[in-house]
Amino acid sequence: MPQISHPIRNRVDSPSTVAIGFVVGILAGVSRAGLSAEDLLEHADIATSVLHDRQSRIPVARYAALYRLINERLDDEGFALFSRPLRRGSFEFLCRAVLSAATLEEALERIARFLQVLQDNLDVELESSGDAAVIVISQEQALPVGPAGRVFAFEWLLRMIHGLAAWLVAHPLPLDEVCFPYPPPLHAADYELVFAPRYTFDAPRLEARFPAEWLALPVRRDEAALRDFLLGAPASITTLYRRDRALSLRVREYLRAALPEHLLLPAIARRVLLSPRTLHRRLEDEGTSFRAIKDGLRRELATEWLTKSDRPLGRIGAELGFADAAAFYRAFAGWTGSGPRDYRKRFGQ
Repeated sequence: MPQISHPIRNRVDSPSTVAIGFVVGILAGVSRAGLSAEDLLEHADIATSVLHDRQSRIPVARYAALYRLINERLDDEGFALFSRPLRRGSFEFLCRAVLSAATLEEALERIARFLQVLQDNLDVELESSGDAAVIVISQEQALPVGPAGRVFAFEWLLRMIHGLAAWLVAHPLPLDEVCFPYPPPLHAADYELVFAPRYTFDAPRLEARFPAEWLALPVRRDEAALRDFLLGAPASITTLYRRDRALSLRVREYLRAALPEHLLLPAIARRVLLSPRTLHRRLEDEGTSFRAIKDGLRRELATEWLTKSDRPLGRIGAELGFADAAAFYRAFAGWTGSGPRDYRKRFGQ
């Protein structure tokens, strides 16, 4: 008899486990395809009791096994979440369709067009305005699953697009912010580790923002790299917590605790007992960088102080390390699309 993995009662600070909300989501469409969720869990060595305990978690390895098992049993890489099945091999052909793209922008546009051919429910677009680029996912037709399946469909599609894009350019592409078109799910606390440090809910459509300058990054992968990549894909880029982000969170905590002093990378490296080069490499492995963490923290604090305090704009800019008011204005306008004064008027208490 196989060893059954029983649910783990712990919190998001253990990225080696997956919240049950993701498990419920990945199973949301299997019954309409004639499969039993309990049978799939048993064959993935996961205790069926997890479906009745929304606070428990399972090991990442068991989640990955469930992911692969559903794909195989359904012959559907979309988990029966969409009106039409995404037959096995769909992801491989998507990869081949974008491999010859010259830049990240061209690759994302091809991904969007390819996904429109594969399914009818969710529309994918790439938008760009100022310093920000946005991956947009909106619902065109109702999904044939309930709320949990709808949430997972958006989660999965964004992870797939984002993971493939990062692989194509061989560069970490940490998202700045994601707006989700549904109420906060029970596993929302995991979103910082899975998607971005800033996220909101109940938006009209899903919007995932990142620096527009990345659109010019060249596609660096070739056919040989694709063959290796496909050995583990798509599960390798869409399963949760594929990189332990604990170091990223520690760096962020050190940066925030030090304010108004602004620590540089060597100082942070000393605190985490690593060389600057090793810290840089480890952060890259987690899909981020020291600059991305620093900018994300600045953005978060800027919006928080503008809307929840009466601190003067000049003081906010100075405390966040900007050389002058003009530099702060440019950065904030790039993050949000509006200047700090206008932002405070619109969203301040």
